[in-house]
Amino acid sequence: MKSKIGLIAALLACLAAGSVRAEDTLRVGFCAKTITSAAAPFAIANQFGWFGKSDFKVELVPLSGSVDCVKYVGTGELRYSLPSVEPLGVLRPQGIRAKIFYTAYQGNIYGIDVPAASPIKTLQDLKGKKIGVASMGSGGALVARAIAANLGASDSIAIIAIGEGAQAAALLHGNQVDALSLYDTQYALIENAGVALRQIANPDFDRFPSNGFIVLDDVLAKHRDEAVALGRGYAMGTVFAMANPEAAARINWQVFPYTKATGKDEATALNDDVKTLEARIANWKLDKAGVKNWGESSLVNYQAYLDFLLKWEVLKEPIKASDVVTNDLIGDINAFDPAPIVAQAKAWKP
Repeated sequence: MKSKIGLIAALLACLAAGSVRAEDTLRVGFCAKTITSAAAPFAIANQFGWFGKSDFKVELVPLSGSVDCVKYVGTGELRYSLPSVEPLGVLRPQGIRAKIFYTAYQGNIYGIDVPAASPIKTLQDLKGKKIGVASMGSGGALVARAIAANLGASDSIAIIAIGEGAQAAALLHGNQVDALSLYDTQYALIENAGVALRQIANPDFDRFPSNGFIVLDDVLAKHRDEAVALGRGYAMGTVFAMANPEAAARINWQVFPYTKATGKDEATALNDDVKTLEARIANWKLDKAGVKNWGESSLVNYQAYLDFLLKWEVLKEPIKASDVVTNDLIGDINAFDPAPIVAQAKAWKP
C-alpha cells in the first residue's frame, strides 16, 4: 500500500513539475504568418535571460494579422500579443477590454507601396485600382479601407488578400494587384525577392503609431510583474538589435531556427535578414513619436489616429486613447541601463 501511495505521489510530483515547466514558456501572438528577423528582440531576450525574475522564454505564435491577435487575447487563448491599434478600437464595442501597455513600433509601419515603374504616383491614383493585403484580418486591410474612404473611393478600390513575402511579390509582379497595403518588413521581404518598390507619400500617416503589446485589463491587474518583464526584455532586446543588426539576425536564427531562409547561401540569407531588420529598426526609434522611453505611448498621436479612423468609419464610435493605451508600466519597464547592452552588442561575435 505504501509503495502505491509513493508511486502516486511521485506521479503527482512529475505532473506538477511539468506544469511549472509549461509556465516557463510564455506564448505571445505575433501578428503575421511569417516570423522574420523583426522578431529579434524576443530571440535576444530569450538567449540572454532578460525576462528577469519572471524567468520565462517567449514562444511566438504566428497569426494571420492584428485582428486575430486581438481576438486571441480577448478569448484568453493568449495572454499577450503585438497588434496594431485599429482592431483593438474596432473590437472594443464587442466587449474586449484590453490596453496597449508598450508601444513597440513608434513609427507607422504601414503604407501603400507600388512597383517602382508603376504609373501610380499619388493616393488619388489608386481610384479604380486593386490593393493587395496580407489577409483581410491584417492591420494593412484596415489601413487600406481608411485610405479608400478618405479618397471617397470605397466602392472603386478593391482590397484583395494576397498573402505575404514571395507570394505577394509574385502576385504584384504578375499584375494581379496594382498596389500593396502591407508594412515595413514585408516590403523588405518583397524587395529581397527581386521586386523593386516605391512608397506613395501619405503625410497623414507619418505620426500615427503602429503595434504594441496588449493585455486584457483584468489580466494586467493579476500579472503586472509579468507584463513588465515582457516589456523590459523586449526593450533590452531592441537596444541590442539596433546596436548590432547582424548579431541580432544570427541570434534570431539560433533561437528561432525556422526564421533562417532555405535555398539561399548563408551570406545572402544574412544580408536579406539584416535588410528586413533595418526596415523595422527605423520604426523602433523613439524620435518617430517624440517619446523618451522604450515602449512609451504618445496619447496625442494615438488619439489623432483613433479620430482619423472614426472619421473614415473604420471605427463606429468615438474612443479615447486612454481607454486603449496606458503608460502605467513604462517607468518599471525602463528600469535598466542601455549602455552595457550596447557594449555587449558591439562586442558580440558569432
